[in-house]
Amino acid sequence: MPDFNPYGELMLLSGTGHPELSEKIAREIGIPLAKMEITRFADGEFDVKIHESVRGHDVFLIQPTCQPVSDNLVQLFVTLDALRRASAARITAVIPYYGYQRKEKKTAPRDPISAKLMANIIELAGASRVIAVDLHAEAIQGFFDVPVDALTATKILARRVRERHVSDVVVVSPDTGGALRARRLGAILDVPIAIIDKRRPRDDAVEVVHVVGDVAGRHAVIVDDLISTGGTLVSASEALRAQGATGVDVVVTHGVLSEGALERLHAAPIDEICITDTIPLPDARRAFDNHPKLRVLSVAPLIAEAIVRVHEGRSVSELFR
Repeated sequence: MPDFNPYGELMLLSGTGHPELSEKIAREIGIPLAKMEITRFADGEFDVKIHESVRGHDVFLIQPTCQPVSDNLVQLFVTLDALRRASAARITAVIPYYGYQRKEKKTAPRDPISAKLMANIIELAGASRVIAVDLHAEAIQGFFDVPVDALTATKILARRVRERHVSDVVVVSPDTGGALRARRLGAILDVPIAIIDKRRPRDDAVEVVHVVGDVAGRHAVIVDDLISTGGTLVSASEALRAQGATGVDVVVTHGVLSEGALERLHAAPIDEICITDTIPLPDARRAFDNHPKLRVLSVAPLIAEAIVRVHEGRSVSELFR
């Protein structure tokens, strides 16, 4: 690292959103997490105590805003405020999973744009920079008036696809909105893409209309930014099999995995479900024992490299070339 940095020494802190990932990132960088304590008052409110001086430091606070979403968001806001008031030279919010990101636009009258609201509060609380992984929509970067480094796990997922398949692969987007994501993975793998044309008769139901593209005789790799209920991926895998795909893999960055999702995916005609560790897997050991199709890859090296590059004032976009 350079001898002089205008933002001071690099310091890492972690909320309680995903301490295991924070520890992995700290090990990758080679520095310990700063001592910090998050407790609750009797009425359930959070209290944050930072046990080391942050004055004049380049502070990176790692806190995904996954389940429990409201608790993790409030922790993020309160800790950012504490760091700002403690005179940190620069505060970067490292948010591996950005909560409320699926409400990035109005889809009906009187809808909130929750992703924008979260951006407003994160800035107001004290963040002078944000690092996030695979935002649901690229437009979310524009919701912030501070720099946003939008990382992607595409290369990590691509390596896994290469390990499993050397030829006859087609990358599939589960909807038209994810076509750009599929195109990027397809370009890395140098394979064609296909798109599932679907509609939702109800908010909680997915009906696949048809597959756009040739998947017959190929192993289909469905790529998406997150898995929540798994309904979209189940419908897509069934449609791909019906169109002659020889197998179906799923590669996804964020394993939100609401209740029943793993069971639903395990029963579907899917060979492997690959996610990253941006979100802690609930009851991880039981999940792996009961669902052998599941594989988790770590984004810790990616995030650690981005943190070091930001601290040293080097390009982050080089990570994706």
